[in-house]
Amino acid sequence: MVDAPATAVLVHSPYLGPASLRPLAGALAALGHPVLLLDLRVTVNAAPVHQRLIGSFADAVEDSLVEGELVLVGHSGAGPLLPAFADALETPVTGLVYLDADLPTPGRSWRDDASVAEMNRLKSISRDGLMPRWDLWFAPEVLAAMVPDVRQLEEIAGEAPEVALAFLKEQRPSVEWSGPSTYVRLSAAYADAAAKARAAGWPVVELDTHHLAAATAPDEVAAALVRVLRAG
Repeated sequence: MVDAPATAVLVHSPYLGPASLRPLAGALAALGHPVLLLDLRVTVNAAPVHQRLIGSFADAVEDSLVEGELVLVGHSGAGPLLPAFADALETPVTGLVYLDADLPTPGRSWRDDASVAEMNRLKSISRDGLMPRWDLWFAPEVLAAMVPDVRQLEEIAGEAPEVALAFLKEQRPSVEWSGPSTYVRLSAAYADAAAKARAAGWPVVELDTHHLAAATAPDEVAAALVRVLRAG
């Protein structure tokens, strides 16, 4: 009898919503892999954002009544929180997968490692302590090139929350993870993160796609993820 594979828990970026990963969830299910897609949008509009995200994540997994072992798959800005997410669960977590994601920097904030110009730009476009929706950080043609389907882009953009500017200044959780970690790079923007993961001895899978490929090329991303998930 073959053991059931661990459920892949898909965690969207704090700057996006579940629509950014929903097609990927469907593609994984079509391949016969158990999957759980979370919605953590309501937790990011007030500080402390990290604590609110961790608590809501644990509640969402518990409320889902998912059984068996889990592998956490964090996209983009969810990456630095994966060890803390795993630590918050009673359900066994057997691995972490960073999907075109930032890596953990325990005890450091996003601001600590960002350039002054990046921080000043986000401050300049923030209002009343809230950053604008993620899609408004870029020229419209940038996202349209990644997501040419107008309805899909509207759904993804419509779910994007206004995140508290304080999130960038909060120290990330100092939680250690000693289990398996894997990196799946989708875009050139995350080449440095993939290189650091490889230098740390992690398995790294690289696809020639873009940051939102989980939404627009879900079959390709799911095929890569299933190889990773079943290899563990």
